[in-house]
Amino acid sequence: MGMAESPKVLTVAWGRMQVEGLGEGKDFKLWPGGGRAWDWNETGTRHDPGIQPGDVAELLDNGATAIVLSRGMDLVLQVDPATLELLRARDVEVHVAGTEEAVRIYNELAGSTPVGGLFHSTC
Repeated sequence: MGMAESPKVLTVAWGRMQVEGLGEGKDFKLWPGGGRAWDWNETGTRHDPGIQPGDVAELLDNGATAIVLSRGMDLVLQVDPATLELLRARDVEVHVAGTEEAVRIYNELAGSTPVGGLFHSTC
């Protein structure tokens, strides 16, 4: 069975990320088999209360069983407790870390696990 692999993050720097097959951008949502730019305006996400359940829904819909949430380079981005509740209820393995660490964890999982990620490349 060919599991769709999650695209690897090739480089991450302040305000800029490069993703396998998706090119360059600032913030990304990635999942098994693909991804796209992460536009906070779609769900009304702000640094506080942070990553919304709506932000992770697309990752779950695309089959992610593990999810990596980046909190930004300086950990300014929060994670809404409702988001963690949702993921816990769905039995999803969750990793929350600063962006560089989050990229490392995500890339490590990408080869073997249907992993999704939300990456914010500034604060």
